Amino acid sequence: MELKEKQRKILDVAVELFKEKGYMGSSVRDLATKLNIKAASLYAHIRSKEEILEWICFGIAQEFFVELQSVKNTPVNPKEKLDLFIDKHLSVVLKNRDVTHIYSNEWRHLEERLPEFIELRKQYQLEVEELISEIFQAQNWELKSPTFTTRFILHTLNNSYFWFKRNIDSTNEITEEIRDKILFGLLGNQKR
Repeated sequence: MELKEKQRKILDVAVELFKEKGYMGSSVRDLATKLNIKAASLYAHIRSKEEILEWICFGIAQEFFVELQSVKNTPVNPKEKLDLFIDKHLSVVLKNRDVTHIYSNEWRHLEERLPEFIELRKQYQLEVEELISEIFQAQNWELKSPTFTTRFILHTLNNSYFWFKRNIDSTNEITEEIRDKILFGLLGNQKR
């Protein structure tokens, strides 16, 4: 998805607005006011408010898929692959804190492309589940529920923006702690 310069500016302001007021609490008029233009002028650049939500949701989903493919294609041992997946997914979240907040909380408001987005989320979860299952099998770790484990990991990673807030100084420490908590929680007393 390649946005024009004006669309990028609209997107940046919309992200601020949606984070502040929520998607449903924001209007095109609010967005136009923040951009200091007339609401009617916005429609030269966007179809609707929903299109902006599509840009947000599908855009970050694409970033997650790109990073997942890079993990799958990296020839490292299984334990390192799990660490790498956690690091790559977290890097997308941290680079896009506000966007991740909207992606995680507002995607249900997609209307026209909601079925497509739900399918995209399912596909990502399935691909992550396959990766997790392969890693656990290769390490000879017990995996009682691949689906639950995958959802647990993704939920933890996707909502980690709460922990980071704006504390850039501790990003590395928090990333390490999240990785350790996920691995310890998953493996318990199994050898890591």
